[in-house]
Parts: sequence; C-alpha cells; structure tokens
Amino acid sequence: MDAESTESLVEVWRRILAPSGTSWVLFEHGTCVVLKEPGDDLAGQASGILGEFGPVNVGSPAGDFNVLTLKDDLGWLVTSHHPDVVTHVAPDEPVDPSHLAVGIHGRTKRHRDGTELRVVHVEDRRATGD
Repeated sequence: MDAESTESLVEVWRRILAPSGTSWVLFEHGTCVVLKEPGDDLAGQASGILGEFGPVNVGSPAGDFNVLTLKDDLGWLVTSHHPDVVTHVAPDEPVDPSHLAVGIHGRTKRHRDGTELRVVHVEDRRATGD
C-alpha cells in the first residue's frame, strides 16, 4: 500500500472511529483492530489479536462475516468472528458490489492481514495524563 492510499484509509477509519474515542491499529490491507482495553504496546497487542482471529478457516466461525454499508460513499465494513476486528472495503474495490462479493473480498483482505501482520498506522487515543 502506498503512502497516499494509507493516509486515505487512515482518514476513513478516523471518521468511523472518532466518536468512540478508542485506540486502534490499521494493517496493510485495510483491517483495523479496535483496542477497547489498550496495553502498553498497541501494535503488538493488535498483531496478537489479528494473528489469532484474522486468518480465515472456511466452514468455521473464522469464515463468517457481515457487511455494513457506510454512509457518504465510504464503502463497506466487513466484520469478523471477533468483535474488534473489522476490514474496510473501498467503493472502487469489488467488481461486484453485492454484499456476498464485498464480504468475501473483505474476508480475503482480513486473511492477508492476519497472516502478514504488517501494521501501517497506530491511533493511540489513550489519555496522556497531562
């Protein structure tokens, strides 16, 4: 992922997650791990979660997903069997915009992120104590 597309994806996730005030970690193919109870090493914590819950095993809960359509032409969110692991699919990505095709595309991206584990952004929303 190039810097421009990474920055665009970071901005999409900021719009989605800003109201929650939670910390999150973004991976190369668009999967985000939301950290409701962040530890000291956000990237390491998110990588551990995604390494366990990102890879897809069809026919198991790891193959399950739901598709949520975002407002303002931001695309879709594809959920997983872990409530804090979600993948973004941009409007221009899938050839077929049906929920099934979008879901499979997002699930494939989650699998890649769950096996490659390349962090591209960490959003630390913890209070600094200042």
